[in-house]
Amino acid sequence: VPQTEIIYVHSKLMIVDDSNIIRNRIARLMGNPRLPGISIIGLAKDGAEAVDMCRRNRPDLVTLDLTMPNMDGIECVEKMMHIDPAISVLVVSALSDKATAISALKKGARGFLHKPFNDEQLVDALLELME
Repeated sequence: VPQTEIIYVHSKLMIVDDSNIIRNRIARLMGNPRLPGISIIGLAKDGAEAVDMCRRNRPDLVTLDLTMPNMDGIECVEKMMHIDPAISVLVVSALSDKATAISALKKGARGFLHKPFNDEQLVDALLELME
């Protein structure tokens, strides 16, 4: 009887948020058994730091806050898409402003998760991006 092999694609994740609490919370969730093969390649506290990290580490996945100092999420998405259009960006924001969310999606973000979120919602959103 042939055995079916499950192959997990390894994904590199970068977490971008000006809140240390949110960065650590998302990072902690990477131990979730539903998210195999994700390694964190960087934690950035603003858009400028994220773009530098993106250039150096080439993430596959990015969780991105929109309201941050130095460079906001919209500009950050745009710059990251220039570096690598294949990056999957999940916007994680408390902004209830739909226009801003739509703007991020138009610039290349592939998903949106509203803060506050629970662990299950974040895991589901990341799995959706990885499909």
